[in-house]
Amino acid sequence: MKTNQSQYKSVSVFEKLRKTDKANKEYWSARDLSKLLGYASYRSFIQVIDKAKAACINTGQETALHFKDFRVIKSVGKDLQRNGGDVKLSRYGCYLIIQNADPGLKPVALGQVYFAIQARLQELNQQRKSKNFKIVKDRRYSLRRELAKRNLQLAGAARKAGIVKPADYAFFQNHGYRGLYGGLDAKAIRNIRGLDTDENILDHMDSTELAVNLFRVTQTAEMLNSENVQDSAEANSIHFAVGLKARKAIEETVGILPENFPVADTIKLANSKDKKLKTRKSAKDKTVL
Repeated sequence: MKTNQSQYKSVSVFEKLRKTDKANKEYWSARDLSKLLGYASYRSFIQVIDKAKAACINTGQETALHFKDFRVIKSVGKDLQRNGGDVKLSRYGCYLIIQNADPGLKPVALGQVYFAIQARLQELNQQRKSKNFKIVKDRRYSLRRELAKRNLQLAGAARKAGIVKPADYAFFQNHGYRGLYGGLDAKAIRNIRGLDTDENILDHMDSTELAVNLFRVTQTAEMLNSENVQDSAEANSIHFAVGLKARKAIEETVGILPENFPVADTIKLANSKDKKLKTRKSAKDKTVL
């Protein structure tokens, strides 16, 4: 427990030495750091700085970014001039100095432990971010697959309503889009998002937008089937109404209109199951999956 308290105290002192320049960039004074690490003489600490600079070069970094001379006092002799000045250190510069300092000095040993802990925390943070990214990506992919499947079911319900020709089905789909996207059809949505004519707008939607469209598709298919709709005009009207209902819901809950959702990187359905789903449709039908 005492060791942990000493480490936390060391960390606190180290962070308190942090300064900011006129550009609001953080830096540490080499002179202040030398005192913190227990060096009685700044002259001997300069040797540690030189080792740190060498390590910086070996890692492919520019020393000027992490070690910058300032407050140089002109005097007789190179060493005296250098001893009279100071060096601005970046956080990485401090790390390199501590790694090359005398581990026999207790503050140096504690500093090495501190940076080891910081490196581990950063590693864990990156892992969490990576895991969260994977969760988000998997959810989006799952929603896209489900939407493709539900669009096939919607196409079946539309056929029962007399919508058979590809052009009529595209007209039917656009009724849903117009209700949801404030009057915009698929072509208009593609245009405002800067997508190419052969790109599927659904492939560039994030999870929230995919979920909204999944609601539109499933609810429309359910209404067409439950009400046994057999008229194309009525089917178009129902699809528009469901899209409008989804628009109002997303505006109230999220506060963003569907046409203003961000454009996501493309997502493709590539496994065998998805391919089977696609081959069951005509070339025209594929564009609405």
